[in-house]
Amino acid sequence: MDLDFSSFVLAAATADLSDEPHARDHADAVEFRLDMASDPLDALAAYDGDLPLIATNRPTWEGGEAPDGEERLDALRTAAAHEAVAAIDVELAALEDGDAAGVVDYARDRGTAVVVSTHDFAETPHRDSMREVLAEASRWGDVAKLAVTAEGAGDVLDLLGATWDATTDGETVATMAMGEAGRHSRAVAPLYGSRIGYAPVDPADATAPGQYDLATLSALVERLRSEGPKAGESEP
Repeated sequence: MDLDFSSFVLAAATADLSDEPHARDHADAVEFRLDMASDPLDALAAYDGDLPLIATNRPTWEGGEAPDGEERLDALRTAAAHEAVAAIDVELAALEDGDAAGVVDYARDRGTAVVVSTHDFAETPHRDSMREVLAEASRWGDVAKLAVTAEGAGDVLDLLGATWDATTDGETVATMAMGEAGRHSRAVAPLYGSRIGYAPVDPADATAPGQYDLATLSALVERLRSEGPKAGESEP
């Protein structure tokens, strides 16, 4: 299965692929959290759903539950070869350390897209710093993902500015601000060029602070996109 990141993709984030039928009405894809799943590779092998998958195996050092090491990366390689997996998510820090470069090469050889991600659970860096992170992640992957933690509206404005800058420079990015102060960024960021949004089918299953549930985020994004300008059309 393929995903076209030239337009916005809404992913239902879950560790249970049996959620997929409930996501079809609102989602374009499913982010399968291997690190949070029971027997994830068996679940992946048995998957026969309609929605393409983004496979994520997040390590503990970046907010996930997977112990770091070759086993984590081997699971991503296995996922990259599955016909339903349209993209894998690899951490920028793992690529910069050299540990995950082989996984990216393996995915590319099989036509699987690569999302290169960075998560800051402490703060929102300076706008210039976020722009540099997105540029570096774009050099490695098909989509550069940046999630930061907002403490106020100014943080969200900085993130949206960095998103707009990257988008107008031709990069494909996915951005969001975590936490209550940044919640609205998940609905607004697509107007500034963000190409992936994440939301749980059930709000009780949120995988990051400040997430909307899938149906709510889908409705908000659709309404805002129908009413507002889109990235590349005019300055915000």
